[in-house]
Amino acid sequence: MRARSIAAVTAAAVAAVAARDLVQKKHALLRNFPVIGHARYLLETIGPELRQYIVSSNDEERPFSRDQRSWIYASAKEENNYFGFGTDNDVEHIQGHAYLKQRTFAGALPDVHDPQATLPSAKVLGGPRGRARAFRPASVVNISAMSFGSLSGAAVTALNEGAALAGTLQNTGEGGLSPYHRNGGDLILQIGTAYFGCRNEDGTFSIDKLKDVVAGAPVKAIEIKLSQGAKPGLGGMLPGAKVTPEIAEIRGIPLGEDCASPSRHTAFSDVDSMLDFVELIATETGLPVGIKSAVGEMDFWQELATLMARGDRGVDFVTVDGGEGGTGAAPLTFADSVSLPFRMGFSRVYGTFAELGLTDDLTFIASGKLGLPENAAVAFALGADMINVAREAMLSIGCIQAQKCHTDTCPTGIATQNPRLARGIDPPSKAARAGAYLRTLRRELMKISAAVGVAHPALITATDIEIMNGDYDARTLLSVYGYKSGWGELGPHLAEEITALLTTESAAGRKPVV
Repeated sequence: MRARSIAAVTAAAVAAVAARDLVQKKHALLRNFPVIGHARYLLETIGPELRQYIVSSNDEERPFSRDQRSWIYASAKEENNYFGFGTDNDVEHIQGHAYLKQRTFAGALPDVHDPQATLPSAKVLGGPRGRARAFRPASVVNISAMSFGSLSGAAVTALNEGAALAGTLQNTGEGGLSPYHRNGGDLILQIGTAYFGCRNEDGTFSIDKLKDVVAGAPVKAIEIKLSQGAKPGLGGMLPGAKVTPEIAEIRGIPLGEDCASPSRHTAFSDVDSMLDFVELIATETGLPVGIKSAVGEMDFWQELATLMARGDRGVDFVTVDGGEGGTGAAPLTFADSVSLPFRMGFSRVYGTFAELGLTDDLTFIASGKLGLPENAAVAFALGADMINVAREAMLSIGCIQAQKCHTDTCPTGIATQNPRLARGIDPPSKAARAGAYLRTLRRELMKISAAVGVAHPALITATDIEIMNGDYDARTLLSVYGYKSGWGELGPHLAEEITALLTTESAAGRKPVV
């Protein structure tokens, strides 16, 4: 009797779905194939998961392949992150892959087995311009800009605690400095076009509010965001329904009202006035001040370098974001086709400053899928001094690359404001994983540097890496990106200073690896 009842209910439900499918006019497929047509939409919905776990090969999937995700997961869990039985890359025919050229002999090198993997920046941030609060970043690997609002409070907490454990910096993102950023990690405060957290009621910039924010938090530097790789030149809209009391207080916006982020800044309108803005903030706060931008037309960069060559004004750092960046939700065209990919964009920006001999006068921070050792090594060889990681940091705390960041339905609770989903994150355990991943990436960079025969990744040169073009051609980075001799390299005094710093520290602990 019970089985008959279940069968009857099931049949009635199927009949109801069939009747609905036959009369609806939205989907031709369902009108022609009632009930069974839903299978197509189900497969479309779970298509990414099917490809991720069943269809794709280890090196095929994008943005991050199965091998890349596996390395990050294992590193975050402090498990064995080695791979056996050789590479499964098609090395005979692959195009564009980077290969490092190891050296047979080398001088004194730091200890690559240091569990903390101490790897400071080769440059003092803000030092060349004499900022009152200039400092040498303790880590060349730091967490990129991801706002509370785009990420859940639990995710931001985990990343900040992880940054504290690893001794790295965390960028707040343009959404303002939240309570979740105050869990022990040092910060880079990002200022976007809407000036969240440091704005007047009419949306204009307030230096007094900025100073209040800086005074009450462990902010080490300030970054002015001009654009980002995910959506360069595009503003954003935060719907009023998402402007909760907490977000309204943090961002300094009216509760429950739509909030539009302009596509351009209102506090300055050209390079000249931007430099005035930079110097105002640096003078009032004493902090190093830099800019973040994706790379499009080069007139901006050429004018910036020309004005900085005068010596009276300038940015302390430049964060170059690749067009392949992805933590910000964006229209498909912007994600795929606006702004240059990292390597091309960064090399053009670096070359602009190199032509005028300015590269030792500012810190170059690189961003855009650089949380993998080989990609990071290329960035350093092109002239980067530090790298920022975003999606890789998300993977370290549990992201599964579901690619639902823009839907507020992130299944792991990272890129959502849904309390039910966000509760899945346990900040202390995820913080430990974030910290382990950041330390592991630094350690891998130390191993790569040692293989090349140098003490620090910033000492890897554009001739130490070749880009393969199948089995018939290979060119150095210097050749591929049109670098001149010496470009991408630290000045002699900086190179000597960082080498001495690392090898002396190593000698104070263990005997240097020779």
